[in-house]
Amino acid sequence: MMKDNQFSLSDHDEATNNIEFALSKKVEYLNQLREAIKQQDDRLVYQLINQSRYAQLLLKKRSVSEMAVQEELVVKDYPQIQQYLSLKLISYLRDAYPFFYFEEMTVGKFKIHFGNWWDRKEFGYLDVLNVEFKFDEEELAKLAKSFELESTNKRVNTDKINQISTQNKERQELVDSQDERDSEKDKIREEMKRNSQEKGRPWDAGRIREERHVLKERLTKLTEMDEEANSAYQEIKSSETDVLSLAKEDTLIGYERQSVIGVFGDFEKFTKHNNELYSNYLSHLISQKGQVTE
Repeated sequence: MMKDNQFSLSDHDEATNNIEFALSKKVEYLNQLREAIKQQDDRLVYQLINQSRYAQLLLKKRSVSEMAVQEELVVKDYPQIQQYLSLKLISYLRDAYPFFYFEEMTVGKFKIHFGNWWDRKEFGYLDVLNVEFKFDEEELAKLAKSFELESTNKRVNTDKINQISTQNKERQELVDSQDERDSEKDKIREEMKRNSQEKGRPWDAGRIREERHVLKERLTKLTEMDEEANSAYQEIKSSETDVLSLAKEDTLIGYERQSVIGVFGDFEKFTKHNNELYSNYLSHLISQKGQVTE
């Protein structure tokens, strides 16, 4: 140990040994990773790039705090490593999830499309390094809801469509009742004219003012309804477009649900397989290359 700013040969030797050991461990790690890629041993590559995850999920180790990891050495190389690992992974996923289609956005990064039908959705992206799906939460929630509603003979957007249809019915009634309102307005104007001409006795003045006030309020209300009717037609057309869009979405979600049922049987098994994708895939690699190694 160095004391009072004085160096000794033993201190220098100890420092040299320490740095040599640290560097040798890094070189050993990089050589292992290079050899794994050279031998196309994807299972070992996954183990080396995230030793903690591998130990927990494949080796079932509860504590991995003392594991030596040098993953930070290749962080800058992740895009190329992802691209390399994606080749076998996507081949596996095409068999396990035949309704998913993958589009490379940038090197090693892939969007997930659900289905091969027209106007299919983007459903999230694939995390190659962690062998995980990062689904769009809103789209996944709609798919889950479609399974919940299956027994009720309802679709995800049934309530929205019914609500819009009810509103459109009210709007149409407002448009159709224009002639009735016009007739009532003519009658009110006649009443207001008679009211303004009524002399009456002094004690009738309050009654006449009250009648005039009621007539004005009713005429104002009818005028407001006319204004609503003027915009109702465009609102009906816009709402009909919304209904068509919601109905189309229900159709697509139906395709998605049937695809999941065809492969997994139900949503719970689909979710379970997604949650265990890392273990399932690496177990698949192990069955092809050999046994788990620590």
